[in-house]
Amino acid sequence: MQTPKIMHLSGLVHFLRRSLLDIERKVLQIAGFDRHLGPALAVNGPCLLPQLQPHDGQDEGSVEPSFLDNIFWMAAPKKRRSIEINRTRRRDERKLIQVKTNIEPCPECGHPKQKHILCGYCYEKVRKETAMIRGQIKAMEGRPLNDPSKETVVLYSGEVPSEQDKDKRIVERSRKRPSWFNLY
Repeated sequence: MQTPKIMHLSGLVHFLRRSLLDIERKVLQIAGFDRHLGPALAVNGPCLLPQLQPHDGQDEGSVEPSFLDNIFWMAAPKKRRSIEINRTRRRDERKLIQVKTNIEPCPECGHPKQKHILCGYCYEKVRKETAMIRGQIKAMEGRPLNDPSKETVVLYSGEVPSEQDKDKRIVERSRKRPSWFNLY
């Protein structure tokens, strides 16, 4: 009877390495690639780097270089962060939303706003009124507002142009002047 041969771990690792190198070489031959070149972005080609000379007693053709030998491996953490550490880092006091204490009511409309910042509701009213004025200028001149150097005066119902407004573009609106739109 023949006794089964027990393969040592080092022999198994050597066998697997040789098998993978043979498979790699055959796949590269079938694909038509030169066996000395590796992937362009991940591997330094052996032609670019100095090759190590084999030690005395080693056969030069005994171990073929693998494409895994030249890969620059990315950095990886040495230890896993625990859930507690991750949650503590994510919930740091500096990352939380700060409570704002500089809020006051707008003197025009009464909505809450931050001090020294334009009220959003009042700004929306100004934006809509300005868009209507620009539309009226476009209708008067037949084109969009292209001449910013010419000063524009907006007159509401019941207002008449003054002597200073003689050389300016005059836009007349048929409604009462809003309280927030001062004349001067």
